[in-house]
Amino acid sequence: MVIKSETRIHIENFIAYVKNQFEKGAKIIRTDNGAEFAMKIFFSSKEIIYQTTCVETPEQNGIAKRKHQHILNVSRALIFQANLPPLFWNFVVLHAIFFINYTPTPLLDNKY
Repeated sequence: MVIKSETRIHIENFIAYVKNQFEKGAKIIRTDNGAEFAMKIFFSSKEIIYQTTCVETPEQNGIAKRKHQHILNVSRALIFQANLPPLFWNFVVLHAIFFINYTPTPLLDNKY
């Protein structure tokens, strides 16, 4: 995404993709109070609950930020260990996400 005005197109495409690929619909979308997310009519037409975070409370984004940081840390470790040039960054991030998703976790009874 280059400019914020593309947000609506990307959200609509993502919701359609999830519906087509997984036969599931989004239930809730939570965003900050950015004007680019002002799509209440679209969300209500798709029966999606639209929530916004409280103003000046970055701790509400904590889980997403920690997960994002985890993905970047694993990606940096992989690219460093493999001696790959930055050209391969997008592939490294995809592999890092794959490894994270397939790591057993106690939250799922050590299943992945």
